Amino acid sequence: MMVWAGVAAFVVGAMLAGLATPVTRTLAYRLGMIDVPGRHKGHKAPVPLLGGCAIFMAVALPSLLAAAVAAYWGAHPSGACPDWLLAYVPGAARKAPLAVGILAAAGLLHAVGLRDDRRALGPLVKLIAQFAAAAFVVFVCDVRVLTAIGPWGSDILTVVWLVTITNAFNFLDNMDGLSAGVAILCCAALLGAAAATGQAFVAVWICLLAGALAGFLPYNFHPASTYMGDAGSLVVGFLLGVLSCLTTYTPAAGHDWRTGVLVPIVLMSLPLYDMASVIILRIRDRRNPMVGDRRHFSHRLLQRGMSVRTAVLTIYLCTAATAIAATLLPQVVGLVGALLVLAQTVLIVLVLAILEFGDRRP
Repeated sequence: MMVWAGVAAFVVGAMLAGLATPVTRTLAYRLGMIDVPGRHKGHKAPVPLLGGCAIFMAVALPSLLAAAVAAYWGAHPSGACPDWLLAYVPGAARKAPLAVGILAAAGLLHAVGLRDDRRALGPLVKLIAQFAAAAFVVFVCDVRVLTAIGPWGSDILTVVWLVTITNAFNFLDNMDGLSAGVAILCCAALLGAAAATGQAFVAVWICLLAGALAGFLPYNFHPASTYMGDAGSLVVGFLLGVLSCLTTYTPAAGHDWRTGVLVPIVLMSLPLYDMASVIILRIRDRRNPMVGDRRHFSHRLLQRGMSVRTAVLTIYLCTAATAIAATLLPQVVGLVGALLVLAQTVLIVLVLAILEFGDRRP
């Protein structure tokens, strides 16, 4: 049942995003929501924004519809619910408020992103919105990680993690198809963990997000005919952060509890590396670390002679490697094995660093 629900969610998300993206592209031209070349922009011709609207709609509309139906069937069990769905209705009805709350927080970031795409708000406003959305899902929706360390520690850690991942994917949206493609690979790894532990709610939602990204990606891959903008990248990063918190990483018998903690870190290592390296470079040069430029590791790969497609595919492959490592981590017995997987991830990141900063002499 869960397999078919996931397939259906992926197909629905892909179809909605695939159909909506051309519409948002046309609307962007009419509204003047265009990303014009200049400053640190790498594209040569104006590109319409609003692709993020297609992604958000493809996730939000099916989710809200499913939440409404589940809540109704949960309150009216004698309604028109098919017999084969009855066993899943109580659980879905309990999760409906959580889904609505998370989407409300994502909607806030979507609105802020749209405003920023229209006219730059500045990094401080966006950062405040990210902390507000993260705090909302923590304190209102009760989304938390590592509750064993105590309520305050868990609250702070969860908020910081959500804001960090949101920014990481916002930073990563710097080249055609990069953020969307990396997000799909992260969804695949999260799906493996959620499905392995029977988390139907999380697994289906991951499939829906992956489908929305897959429907959008053909329009965003180089040469992109539309961009997701901050209205999309903030939502994608936030939802991935939330889903990584909701996913339970159950390691094999005899595991060290720290093994599960490493899973999302390993999975998100490439976006985190990009964000950290860019911030360090900007601070080193006494520049605002939140103001965009062409210092991202994808740009640095271009400076090494790669084409846009080659650079993006290189990052895809490295992300796939870390995603596989993250998928295997819950099955590793003992902390030593987990640390070896972590070391493998570090080596992958170092390979990228060598490609970026290695000797330029022939």
